[in-house]
Amino acid sequence: MATTRPMVAVLSGAGFSTDSGIPDYRGPNGLWRRDPEAEKLVTISDYRADPEVRRKAWLMRIEVGMLAARPNAAHRALAELEQAGLPLRVLTQNVDGLHQLGGVSERKVVELHGTARRTQCLRCRAYGDMADALARVGAGEPDPDCRACGGVLKPATVMFGEHLDPEVLGQARAVAAACDQLLAVGSSLQVHPAAGLVDIALAAGARVTVVNAEPTPYDDRAAEVIREPIGTAVPALVRRLVSSAGE
Repeated sequence: MATTRPMVAVLSGAGFSTDSGIPDYRGPNGLWRRDPEAEKLVTISDYRADPEVRRKAWLMRIEVGMLAARPNAAHRALAELEQAGLPLRVLTQNVDGLHQLGGVSERKVVELHGTARRTQCLRCRAYGDMADALARVGAGEPDPDCRACGGVLKPATVMFGEHLDPEVLGQARAVAAACDQLLAVGSSLQVHPAAGLVDIALAAGARVTVVNAEPTPYDDRAAEVIREPIGTAVPALVRRLVSSAGE
């Protein structure tokens, strides 16, 4: 008789993408530690009210080079996990789209904080292409507006001061409650409600593994805590999971 393969959920944070050249926020060399003022660039009240904050935010997006970033070994390892036939869901706090570019099926990725690959107008809510907006900045528009209505453009992400999409959060909570294993990778697990997904998984009896360079509030409740670099730790975890599933 066929056995049901365990469902693996991955909660990924900013540390998952640092090997792709995208800086994290709260790590030892994170953006907030290097420049506490940078938090204003992703805080909706400051962003909406201050054109200078928006100009700096657009320059930061160009400097970070998110659209040019490529998936790293950890992203590719999750794609291999899916290809091996294990039920996989990725709940990501990241907005870079690298899980999908790395080969994980788009339908299996829940983007908790939206995507920085699109823009959204604060007035008419129309979506646009981030590459187009960045090209306008490069051509001399320091604060490109919405082509449809002239409103303020922002990335299609959840900024500080905004709420997560209830439908998206509901999907993530359902995955956390149903998974057999939860890998929390590259996240400080300090930002809620995303961090609360670990509580849901634990309450449902899932085995939780934390992979993070710095301590998290959930280390003492995790079955395993790994401090190794994510680029080597995640591929090793995937090999172990695939091997266990084949036994």
